[in-house]
Amino acid sequence: MHMTDEAQTTTSLRFLGAAGTVTGSRFLLEREGRGRCRVLLDCGLFQGLKGLRQRNWAPPPFDPVTVDAVVLSHAHLDHSGALPLLARGGFRGPVHCTPGTADLLEPLLLDAAYLQEEDAERANRHGYSRHQPALPLFTVEDARRALALVRTHPYGTPFAVGEGLEVTFRRAGHILGSATVDVAWGRGGAARHLVFSGDLGRPGRPILRDPEPVPGADVLLLESTYGDRVHAAFPEEHLARVITRTVHQGGVVVIPVFAVGRAQELLWTLHRLRDAQRLPSVSVFLDSPMAQDVTALYCLHPEDHDVDMQRLVAQARCPLCASEHHWVRTAEASRALLERTDPRVILAASGMATGGRVLHHLKRLLPDPRNTVVFAGYQAAGTRGRALQDGAATVRIHGQDVPVRAGVETVDGLSAHADREELLDWLRTFPRPPRETWLVHGEPAASEALAKSIRERMGWRVRVARDGERVTLE
Repeated sequence: MHMTDEAQTTTSLRFLGAAGTVTGSRFLLEREGRGRCRVLLDCGLFQGLKGLRQRNWAPPPFDPVTVDAVVLSHAHLDHSGALPLLARGGFRGPVHCTPGTADLLEPLLLDAAYLQEEDAERANRHGYSRHQPALPLFTVEDARRALALVRTHPYGTPFAVGEGLEVTFRRAGHILGSATVDVAWGRGGAARHLVFSGDLGRPGRPILRDPEPVPGADVLLLESTYGDRVHAAFPEEHLARVITRTVHQGGVVVIPVFAVGRAQELLWTLHRLRDAQRLPSVSVFLDSPMAQDVTALYCLHPEDHDVDMQRLVAQARCPLCASEHHWVRTAEASRALLERTDPRVILAASGMATGGRVLHHLKRLLPDPRNTVVFAGYQAAGTRGRALQDGAATVRIHGQDVPVRAGVETVDGLSAHADREELLDWLRTFPRPPRETWLVHGEPAASEALAKSIRERMGWRVRVARDGERVTLE
């Protein structure tokens, strides 16, 4: 694009999710004038509080038909889960992502659609929905329509998106395929760069490579999920103590897990503890077909593996595939697991106890004080996970109030999100401060705390994004 054309073009950004909350990541980049273009950065579902979840049912604040392309930072549903809705609304452009993200999207979106259909069918069968009939948010057909639009690009290789925009993915170290998104427009010395951090991972974690630095940015969108805290040290000893205590009292440990990322790191950790003889003899069950499929995918993407993972895979000693882990595949096997009486460790989705097989385990295990529920990840406000963390006496599952007598533990340090100090360390790799830094993907207290830290310790210009706000980037 020539400078005369660029001068007649306005570039703006609208915050349409993940502003004032950690979910619903969705940012609309618009180029108006010569070379009109609309690109959606992420297309996520809102999770947590009822008011947020209801936004998933509202028409989007833009016409999906007019969107030229979607660029995904990674495959977690709060970043990708609204793609079936977008496709159902008429979007037919490409969905750009890394190969790892593309592989994860299929099980994630199809599983989410299946659960939506299953929950609607159950609600209709038992009559506990306020809506008659209960409908799924989206269907398997909607998910397949979205998946047909996916286009993949390797890390570090620029590609064109719409007219006058070029995107480069770099490793974010959060989950398999996760990337920072560098969007460039203009030419030569007039080129401008918007960098979206997506969800940044943590340095020194197992399986994945560390987050990569970026060459620089004029505008930065930075996640702030844990912008107000520093993670505890790696929690192997805490987890070992909780499991040992529960097993000795004849109970069951149930760990709600995110099928992508958290399940794999916990499998790695449990293998290490068992290998070091720091756990009692106890069976470990992964009761999530999707987490099993995702675990297999983790082994197939060496471009994301750190040095240790590469070495172990080469030696056919991958801890993710360890034989002591029992994979519960079918619904019948999952129901049989509910009937067992021996001590055991169960990993089951979903990570915030908002749906999936973990609800059946919680319904059975929560009333018994011998059992322990272990949370190993962020629990958003309004989720069952947060309610249990906050000491709820009962939680509602499948239309029933279930008493909470089991122990509830939170194992800190397993988060796949960078904490305040790790975010600041990543910012220090920038050769110069961005002209504007906008904090997204965080609850208000966390975002404001991180903004204060960035101003005081780095002297950068930084603001917390407001939901629905539109800002001009020129």
